[in-house]
Amino acid sequence: MSSFDKKSITQSINVNSSTFTIYSLPEFAKSRGIDISKLPFSIRVLLESALRNYDNYQVTEKDINTILNWKPNEKKDEIAFKPGRVILQDFTGVPCVVDMAAMRDAMKHLNGDIKKINPQVQCDLVIDHSVQVDAFGTSTALEQNVTLEFERNQERYEFLKWGQEALQNFRVVPPATGIVHQVNLEYLAKGVLQKKTGDQTVAYPDSLVGTDSHTTMINGLGVVGWGVGGIEAESVMLGEPIYMLMPEVVGFRIKGKLKDGVTATDLVLTVTQMLRKKGVVEKFVEFFGEGLQHLSLPDRATIANMAPEYGATIGLFHIDEETLNYLKISGRTAEEVALVEQYYKAQGMFYTAQNAECIYSDILELDLSTVEPCLAGPKRPQDRVLLKDLKTNFIQSLTADVASRGYGLPQADLSKTMTIQNGGAETLGHGAVVIAAITSCTNTSNPSVLIGAGLVAKKAVERGLMPPHYVKTSFAPGSQVVEDYLKAAGLLEYLEKIRFNIVGYGCTTCIGNSGPLPEPVANAITQGNLVAAAVLSGNRNFEGRVNPHTKANFLASPPLVVAYALAGRVDIDLNNEPLGNDKSGKPVYLKEIWPTQQEITEAAHNFVKASIFQHRYKDVDRGNKNWNAIKTVKSDLFSWDDKSTYIQNPPYFTGMKQSVDPVQGITKARCLIMVADSITTDHISPAGAIAKDSPAGKYLIEQGVTPKDFNSYGARRGNDRVMTRGTFANIRLRNLTAPGTEGPWTTYWPSKEKMFIYDAAMKYKQDKTPLIVLAGKEYGTGSSRDWAAKGTTLLGIRAVIAESFERIHRSNLCGMGVLPCVFKPGENYTSLGLKGDESFDFVDLNDNLKPRQELVVEATSPDGAKKQFTVIARVDTPVEVDYLRNGGILQTVLRKLAK
Repeated sequence: MSSFDKKSITQSINVNSSTFTIYSLPEFAKSRGIDISKLPFSIRVLLESALRNYDNYQVTEKDINTILNWKPNEKKDEIAFKPGRVILQDFTGVPCVVDMAAMRDAMKHLNGDIKKINPQVQCDLVIDHSVQVDAFGTSTALEQNVTLEFERNQERYEFLKWGQEALQNFRVVPPATGIVHQVNLEYLAKGVLQKKTGDQTVAYPDSLVGTDSHTTMINGLGVVGWGVGGIEAESVMLGEPIYMLMPEVVGFRIKGKLKDGVTATDLVLTVTQMLRKKGVVEKFVEFFGEGLQHLSLPDRATIANMAPEYGATIGLFHIDEETLNYLKISGRTAEEVALVEQYYKAQGMFYTAQNAECIYSDILELDLSTVEPCLAGPKRPQDRVLLKDLKTNFIQSLTADVASRGYGLPQADLSKTMTIQNGGAETLGHGAVVIAAITSCTNTSNPSVLIGAGLVAKKAVERGLMPPHYVKTSFAPGSQVVEDYLKAAGLLEYLEKIRFNIVGYGCTTCIGNSGPLPEPVANAITQGNLVAAAVLSGNRNFEGRVNPHTKANFLASPPLVVAYALAGRVDIDLNNEPLGNDKSGKPVYLKEIWPTQQEITEAAHNFVKASIFQHRYKDVDRGNKNWNAIKTVKSDLFSWDDKSTYIQNPPYFTGMKQSVDPVQGITKARCLIMVADSITTDHISPAGAIAKDSPAGKYLIEQGVTPKDFNSYGARRGNDRVMTRGTFANIRLRNLTAPGTEGPWTTYWPSKEKMFIYDAAMKYKQDKTPLIVLAGKEYGTGSSRDWAAKGTTLLGIRAVIAESFERIHRSNLCGMGVLPCVFKPGENYTSLGLKGDESFDFVDLNDNLKPRQELVVEATSPDGAKKQFTVIARVDTPVEVDYLRNGGILQTVLRKLAK
């Protein structure tokens, strides 16, 4: 029996004319006779949540004590954490709502109450991932792309409208409004949440999980939140806690001030490289130090946004005066701002110079004055390249071998060029910039870099510069607010004059929705085997992500995106070579059109106003006439249409019964996939365009869909029949079971035929043969894609054995009933002599499975030779064991609610 009474630590705070109840951390610390003032900010947020949600069932006194006794480098125990809300984007959000609809059907089948299937916490879905850059470079580009978006996604949008009307605690932010993380930063996040409990209003820290890894952007506002898989988010939506291991917390001390001409993008790419080198996977990072006074909140949000790229679970900034300033300027009410200030001061968590440094597991330090202009690429976001070195690095990469992240071109091919007719005769060579995109919430939430881009455009136009016609230029702001302040500053017109017209309010190029290149450009790249480049202000540049025709992809600040568009190539030293010539034939150098910090600051001060935010977000859920025109039928159960190619009832609950079967062993399994290090969720999850000769393309054609109407995989995430066929379909996947191939190929071992991965998986399923994956280090790196786990299980894969996993994907595999295992330290499939053609038996896998248990695996070669090796089951908690036993998290929750 627990002795803890959570009511004993409640206190009241008065804010203007309102009274709020809080669960007081100082009062709790006093009752225990301890000092918690040096606990990391993030740990105190976890502690408050445990105190407030304590019920000695989901959240126990053991959870409270585990958090309270956090030490920098001690063994980490499991805790339960209940975030305050959930945020979704439409690509990952649609499957969440599909699963909710499917669970309602399954609940009816189990004779349970279907209305139990509702979000139990506030859930917001922002439609931002569906717009594609088809039209660009014209004043009608936005209108054309929005029209196409609604035509392509009508079914999905009708379904989401059903969800908005049928589900409680569920809001939808319509298309063409903004990017989920920027809308969250500018509008949805409150800093402090409120909940009516009886006659009291409880105030507590805003916290959340989101179905996108860049949910961490909100950490810049002092809000604890991170990306999870859709299946984990659904669990939180249904009132379940997240079960997590207590993290190490790394402190990052910031001092000094950025030099003039250095942007927040340069800073975040520097921080990303530092933290990736340090190794902060599965850790929290907190930023502190006197240098924070020189970073605006949008600068902080830029750094927090790229936490997935540096590997951390969160990258948190504390609540301070700058937080309050941003809440005011972004249009939050005076009452909301006052509540944030008084709440965090009452909790002893308001950041000042006096309480700046907490106790951390480790500390890094960066002097802002040492940051230099840079980009990242050409294949990974952590591969920072100084601006002054980019030309040399790119030229060297052309002949470097692929294993060294080069392109392996022979010396004789370096001078190859192709001449095209595309608005005039133009010549393309290696390094030609064929995509220049101002995109991604990472940067479009930050007025300083967008105003900087506008000023570069203005000065370029005044000197008579224009990008070559082969450059596909686009501007996709993360909110409509951006358009308003750039227009007010007189800068939008100059971006439009160099063809950076607004193409949509969504993620676009950053997530692979760059749209097709003009046919002459695409043909020249293909026929000439050119290493063409994209320069984008995004956060991801993995191979195959941005566009099939851009092998080199560089992340850069918006002003640099404009500069490289003007230059038309990346094999140029922008510090010493001209961008082009002005009207009189005089060379124009980057330094001549680069704005000063004073110019940027003055424009931001004069034109970024609270009234703009208030105007744009006043009727955010009713501001799109196309959305308002969508008609739906009101019903508690969704009416599935077997002919739909967008929305289908997934087979997770087929044949499900109330009772639970024991954990099943894995015998005579075959290896479907064998891959090297750094396989991302982009390699695994269906993403981007659907090829017409792929299994998914063939399926759609069979359903009467023409290739021009395929849309993207992301748009069809609500249809498991498309998504399963597209799992492991990335064109850059190198599956070692099909040597010499690139793309979705494997060897079907019984006949040794090379075939599509999906086709082989279905043949194995007919034979009732379980499947496994063998992988190297960092398996599952990248965005929190639920279909990377869902597709894995629907292909019949029972286990993945890797050297190491990225945090979210490992968790998602458990959540879908797939067993993640790691080789013992120092071992891998190469050292063990595994070829992939063996059959595999998990000798001692049974219903007695324990967290992190060692399991013996026996591999039998085609010649009958046997070898045994030991793996560690990365099922980290008893809850994850239950997920495996039930077949996944959805089945676990459904059985619980059906009782």
